[in-house]
Amino acid sequence: MKKSLLILFFVPLILSAQTTYNPHQFYETPGGLFDIDSVRSIYIDFYDPNYHSVLVNSFFTNPKYRIPATVTCNGMVYDSVGVRYKGNSTFCLPNDVGNPKVPYNLDFNYFVSGQKFMGKKKLKLANAWMDPTFMKEFSASQIYRNYLPSPEVNLVKLYVQGNYLGLYVNTESINKQFTDKHFDEKNGSMFKCDGSGMFCDTTGTPTGGIPDLNWLGEDTSLYYNSYDMKSEFGWENLLNLIEIINFNPQFIDSILDVDRTLWAFAVNQVISNLDTYNGYYVHNYYLYQREDGLFNMIPWDLSESFVGAIMGWSFWNPSDVYEYDPYYGDDPSIGRPLTALLLNHPTYRKQYTAHLRTIINESLDTSVIRGKIHNLQGLVHNAVVNDNYKAFGVTDFYNNVENPIWTGWGFGGIMSSIDERKNYLLNHPEIALIPPSISNVSLNNNIVEAYVFNTSSVEFMYTTSEYNSKFQSLTMNDDGVNGDQIAGDGVYSVSLPITIDIKFYIRAQNNDAMMLSPEKAEYEFYEYSSVSANLNSPISELKRLIKVVDVLGREVKEIKNIPLFFIYDDGSVERKIILR
Repeated sequence: MKKSLLILFFVPLILSAQTTYNPHQFYETPGGLFDIDSVRSIYIDFYDPNYHSVLVNSFFTNPKYRIPATVTCNGMVYDSVGVRYKGNSTFCLPNDVGNPKVPYNLDFNYFVSGQKFMGKKKLKLANAWMDPTFMKEFSASQIYRNYLPSPEVNLVKLYVQGNYLGLYVNTESINKQFTDKHFDEKNGSMFKCDGSGMFCDTTGTPTGGIPDLNWLGEDTSLYYNSYDMKSEFGWENLLNLIEIINFNPQFIDSILDVDRTLWAFAVNQVISNLDTYNGYYVHNYYLYQREDGLFNMIPWDLSESFVGAIMGWSFWNPSDVYEYDPYYGDDPSIGRPLTALLLNHPTYRKQYTAHLRTIINESLDTSVIRGKIHNLQGLVHNAVVNDNYKAFGVTDFYNNVENPIWTGWGFGGIMSSIDERKNYLLNHPEIALIPPSISNVSLNNNIVEAYVFNTSSVEFMYTTSEYNSKFQSLTMNDDGVNGDQIAGDGVYSVSLPITIDIKFYIRAQNNDAMMLSPEKAEYEFYEYSSVSANLNSPISELKRLIKVVDVLGREVKEIKNIPLFFIYDDGSVERKIILR
């Protein structure tokens, strides 16, 4: 796994400023491909003037077929780029009425080995056909990335054969480059979980399967219409996952990163992205099996977040989607075996609910979200005004940020959906249950302590895995023995099982609910390393390392108020670290 530089804290009573976790620093840097402060113009010029007919035909008959084109951006010319159309409904709807603004998939490496565009092999350009604001996928991605590896999103202007097609949503491809960035590896089994041809064929007939992780049999061909293998191998691994989900659920943590899946499920529900596995439609996710053997769920196609166009169904009114059951799928008869497995497991259900609370409390500040949207809308205003092929008017571009709009079809507003959903979830009887509180996590002579109240059990969750996974549990006690100083004082203690290179978090439960510290565990956790030091050395050489990191070992939080060494007049040294 990738390792960040260790920050060393020296001398007694050194204070290190605390910073808020900012996941953006681990994604695109300013000036990069997904920079949100610029809107680039991309020009596609096909060699074949009959390109549109060729690509439309291949969309239905040979979806992976590409034809070459020249792509130009910022004066840089890329020759022989492999281009095809992409999408489902977002392709069919404009194409059926002769609108040229269809989605594009550009592969710079397809005909010219090693060719990249600003460091990326692929561009995926969506037309935002079902999003009047052009902002829903971008806004959703800003929230997903706080809790699990997620694709980056920004906006670009697209020209084809010299004609301006309009503003497009540029979404990061889920490919080997993505997994290398997030998992420091790229050769695991990968599947795009989306039924092929789900929305239409040449006659408008729905086709394809449903990637619901139900067992269809041992013949891998039975799964071809529901799952698209993106790696060189993996069908046996996927079937093993599906078999465990359906027949041996007690082994689920041996093949699935359960916590990352719970985070994905939680974000889906909090921001009303119902076009997902635990929403209404079952699709729009990837599965990637890391080197530690665990499949990781990766969100994809976030354009229907904040209710989106799903409000338009005549049998749904706004209250139905705003009050969509966050535990939908826990009933096995619904046919979502993974949701049923996880949400009927007492610990996983509490963990999922804890994640719901964290996202609600951290990521639904409409003033922050509105500010980011307004900045980006100001940047692309002229691009939208001049977009003659867009599906909605400029008025809707702005109005749908705040409110739902109705055009014979309903489209949820971003802010109105957040406000309604947040109000519903905060008053949900299960989410409103009171969890334990955890504070003052500390290390003292290899004893971990934490103040925990309103709890029936406290666990020290730890791992030494280089993949930062497969955490194990040790019970923390408040009984006055084995390192715990005073029984019944609310301070729970445990001895470190090892004294070097350990990653951990605290998990506390009562009969109703769960709390984690850090709250974003297991995406974030504490990491502790002991560095040997000669106590007779100068104080500046006495070192003890501790930080809060994410799953890649990247530091995400500095620690405040850390007196590392207390040195007394008699020469004795007390070592203590307080995490705040």
